[in-house]
Order: sequence, then C-alpha cells, then structure tokens
Amino acid sequence: MYRPTLIAVSAMTGLSALAAPAAVMADTPRELLTAAAFQAPDKARALALIGQAITASDKILAARPGDHEATLQRGVAIGYRAKLTRSRSDARTSLGIFERLAAQNPRDAEAQMVIAGWHLDAIDQLGGLVARTALGAKTQAGETALSRAVALGGDRAFYPGLAALMQIRKDHGQVAQARRWAEDAATAPTPTPLDTLMKRAALAILPALRKGDGKSAAATARKLLPFGKLTD
Repeated sequence: MYRPTLIAVSAMTGLSALAAPAAVMADTPRELLTAAAFQAPDKARALALIGQAITASDKILAARPGDHEATLQRGVAIGYRAKLTRSRSDARTSLGIFERLAAQNPRDAEAQMVIAGWHLDAIDQLGGLVARTALGAKTQAGETALSRAVALGGDRAFYPGLAALMQIRKDHGQVAQARRWAEDAATAPTPTPLDTLMKRAALAILPALRKGDGKSAAATARKLLPFGKLTD
C-alpha cells in the first residue's frame, strides 16, 4: 500500500504551530492544510481538514478557473489524503497537478519544491524499488527538482531551509549538502513569516549538522515536516 508524506510548500507555514492547540481558525486552503499537517491531534481530524481544503479549493476554482494558489493547494491536499488513506490514485493525481503547474511556468519554485517532495517522500516511505515500481518515483527526479527549487527561490530562507530538512531526511550521510543549505537559510533574509519559520527549522538542525551527526539532524527534520508528530 502507498503511504508517502508529501511535502507541501503551503503546510510549512505552520511550523510554529507544532506546539499550538489543535483547535485553530482556518479559512483558506493553505491555512486548513497547515492545521491538518501540524495541529491535527489524529488522522480523523487531519482528514476532515484536508477535505475542507479540497472543498475550499474547488470553490475558488469554480469562480476563477486556473487560479494558481487554489490549484497548488488542491494538489497538496490530494497528496496529503494519499498519505493518510494510502491511495495510489490520489498520489498520482497530485503529481499530475504539480507537473502541470511546472509545465506552465518552469521557473515556479513552489511547483519544483512539491515535485521534489512527492518523489523523495514516496522513496522515504516505500524504499526506492517499491516507490519506483508502484508510482514511478525517482530519486534523481526528486533531487533535481529540489536543487532547482532552491536555485529559483531567490535570496530567501524558505527554500534552502526546507531543502536542508528534506536532504538530511533522505540520507543522513549527506551532511555536507544539508549543512550548506541550512547555513544559507540561517543567514538568508526573511521577507515573509514563512521564511522566518524555515530559518528557525534550519537553526534547529544546524547544531547536529555542524557536529557531523546526520542521524540526529534527520530525526529532528522528520519532526519538523508535515505530519511529523501524528501518531496514528
């Protein structure tokens, strides 16, 4: 059965919510997915929030067909549902959405980041052979999209910060690259709250990375990624 942990750019806005109460006010698809990924106390609540995000995205798209934000968040929501329900069809649907966004704008850093997450998360959960056979997930495709997202993201903390988390989780032996990205995030500008949150995440794994302790850094990174503390 398929159980990837898609990394949604939108959900990373909720890193600060890891210690917050589960009951939150959320209206937009992005906010609903943040609550699902970081604040839901159990799978049932997470799925309910994901369903609300899909409904909200569909409503926006009915009024504004092709809306980029609604399309992206709908793809993220379907990917999250794939993780929690182990649905291959949902997983493939979400990847199709991300790939269409990337085709429409090859310089869309967010689209590249969620494509990277799709491939690397499937491999993390299933192992390379099963993920490739069942879903077509490929390490090289994920790594290429991850590097592209960082390159396209500009001088901001968000992209190298998230890339550092994903890199060290992928392979705790690849400390050097993860540290480079985390160091970049730690000193990069934070023009938005999202960048501030990812700078904090990078700073959380940097002590272990500076000691060459990839295993500890990877364990911390897993807790900072979507559904990192969901127990069921």
